[in-house]
Amino acid sequence: MPETAEAPTQNDEKTQAQSVEFPQAPEGEVTASSGQLDLLLDMDVSVTVALGATQVPVRRLLQLGPGAVLKLEKPIEAPVDLYLKDSKFAEAEVVVVDNRFAVRIKTITGAGVAASASES
Repeated sequence: MPETAEAPTQNDEKTQAQSVEFPQAPEGEVTASSGQLDLLLDMDVSVTVALGATQVPVRRLLQLGPGAVLKLEKPIEAPVDLYLKDSKFAEAEVVVVDNRFAVRIKTITGAGVAASASES
């Protein structure tokens, strides 16, 4: 009489696992088609410019109103930081273009990468 496998039940304490071998991915090869890459290159991302920061007691924060001034820790000549999400990627100076604030990038930073705007 052949043996039949029983379906596992919730009371079974043992779970069977199988080993799986995955092929090694070749280094340096791009597997995405250029169309997929173009899609990413055309996406908009939010860039945050941080002029500076300060700490304020909650009592003072609740007393703020129109005309109140918060002094930041950075001097006016210090560069501002540019962020993608929570990652700083550049430093810049604040400028005005067509009556709007803008930034002129001075340094690109990243994981071991630093480039100066004067080098380009």
